[in-house]
Amino acid sequence: MSTIHPLSVVDPAAQLGANVVIGPFCTVGPHAVLGDGVELLSHTAVAGRTTIGARTKVFPFASIGHQPQDLKFHGEPSTLEIGADCLIREGVTMNPGTEGGGMVTKVGDRCTFLANAHVAHDCIVGNDVIFSNNVMLAGHCSVGDFAIIGGGAAVHQFCRIGSHAFIGGMSAVENDVIPYGIAIGNRAHLAGLNIVGLKRRGFDRDVIHAIRRAYRLLFANEGTLQERMDDVENEFSAHATVHEIIGFIRQGGNRSVCTPRDSHHDA
Repeated sequence: MSTIHPLSVVDPAAQLGANVVIGPFCTVGPHAVLGDGVELLSHTAVAGRTTIGARTKVFPFASIGHQPQDLKFHGEPSTLEIGADCLIREGVTMNPGTEGGGMVTKVGDRCTFLANAHVAHDCIVGNDVIFSNNVMLAGHCSVGDFAIIGGGAAVHQFCRIGSHAFIGGMSAVENDVIPYGIAIGNRAHLAGLNIVGLKRRGFDRDVIHAIRRAYRLLFANEGTLQERMDDVENEFSAHATVHEIIGFIRQGGNRSVCTPRDSHHDA
């Protein structure tokens, strides 16, 4: 049975799962779907065609599912999908998609969004992602599984952040960041690999060594990037993690790939 504080306004058409808890001064719109065990602490606004997965917890003053900050939006029935077991802290904003971007903004499971983080329209955020305070993710971005974005970082629209990547605090990211990479600075440059994150997540030592060797070859001074990718792909044919990096670069996107500032930086 769900619990709704008498000082909240929940539209009768909203769909609430079992054991949903809605604290005081919340508003929930008619197209909202709250999964089992979702908790809105207080002063939370859930609008639009928004789905929030089971056991996700939303803190005060979060704005979830309101009209995207895109002047081309004209009321199309786009959606926002948030996964299960997420933590959405104070002042977080998340917007639905637009007709120009696929009509959906999607957030995976077990993600953490600290205070005042922003997920713009048409973004795709993977599982187990962490946004620190005041992270700004512009429209049409994608963020891979287990990526961490440090406090105050800003990610340019259409950028891709690879899985297990780490973005340093206050960084201004205007290019794609490879899986397992670290990007820092304004404008952000590739500053090695997220070795600490790989160790914490139980990656085998041999796998980490292979990624480090591949990184050095990929961003060496000799030859073109295409030639270096071909060489790395052949040399590390048995390493799935290396092929993930190569595949990310080959897939391409609207932005260039973030590279090291100089060739002497050690991974």
